Amino acid sequence: MSTIALTDAWHGLKPKFETGGHRINIVLGTGGAINKRIAEGEAGDVVVSTTLGIQGLIKDGRVVPGTSRAVARSGVGVAVRKGAPKPDIATAHALRRTLLSADAVAYSDPAGGGGSGIHFAKILQRLGIADQVNAKARLGSGVLNGEIVAKGDADIAIQQIPELMAVSGVDIVGPLPGELQLMTSFSAALLSSSKKAETAKALIEFLSSQEAAAMLKEKGFEVQHWTRRA
Repeated sequence: MSTIALTDAWHGLKPKFETGGHRINIVLGTGGAINKRIAEGEAGDVVVSTTLGIQGLIKDGRVVPGTSRAVARSGVGVAVRKGAPKPDIATAHALRRTLLSADAVAYSDPAGGGGSGIHFAKILQRLGIADQVNAKARLGSGVLNGEIVAKGDADIAIQQIPELMAVSGVDIVGPLPGELQLMTSFSAALLSSSKKAETAKALIEFLSSQEAAAMLKEKGFEVQHWTRRA
């Protein structure tokens, strides 16, 4: 069970892991949605989610203590339709001006549990433009917001950078300016409900390996040291 932040990365990670003779079935959702399903008793073998979310699952007895391994981390970025002019987002003031001038802004619905959406909603409050932007927002839930921009239904997409990179029809403008940025760490861990613990542990080891780190880096993630425990 995996956060959608790794959607594009799984295209390479899954077949690489399966060359060892294993087979995995991936269930994708926002980090909040995945954690909620597990907390409510849905069974699985491995969870790949935010490190903070996994820590909560450990406390609830849904994840086996000591099995969580850091995988990667990423920041929140901005994208526009491919070929469109890239707006100024270098400072908080520039981002504010860009958001106000856009006809429509796509970001993840905070109610859906997506970390970037929850964070961006706080940014809008901080910048004092929540009402103006939300009046023209295109709220996604469990989707790649870049696809909304690629189809022409919004001018700007806000999401985790790897998720924006997964959409071929957009160009990345860049990360949110430093004072507004949020770096999210992702980890993999063994679910207490696992019926195939050995295979699950092998997947966790692979996801936290140097080989997987190189693949994740290509997809826009910042890679942490693969021996570090989350």
